[in-house]
Amino acid sequence: MSKRNEIGTFLLRVMLGLVFLANGVSKFQGGIENTVGWFDSIGIPGFLAYAVGTIELVGGIAMILGVGTRIVSLLFGIIMIGAIFTVKLPDGFLNGYVYDLVLLVLAAHIVLNGSKLLSLGQLIFKGREA
Repeated sequence: MSKRNEIGTFLLRVMLGLVFLANGVSKFQGGIENTVGWFDSIGIPGFLAYAVGTIELVGGIAMILGVGTRIVSLLFGIIMIGAIFTVKLPDGFLNGYVYDLVLLVLAAHIVLNGSKLLSLGQLIFKGREA
């Protein structure tokens, strides 16, 4: 990957991490029980709120630091597919799932390309994919 492409992928990685970190913090900040209740109310098992919130929070930090970026991106992608098909699809493209689709594509890019620039994973694993 060229240096310019790697810089672009680094920027995507950090932004993706920040977005998911912020969403994870918001789920726990107001009390995860609120998210559990909302999940239950829309027909999603409430316990999944803990999994989603944790993946967003811990995964967001890992993504920013560049640790396990491909695995975390895959998990983010699964969350976005779930959000699109369980919540956002009925509201249409612009009013519903456009934002989630953008996050899904960013996650797919990181899964396919990795991101080594300024990556803690790169330092830890010395040359292996982060």
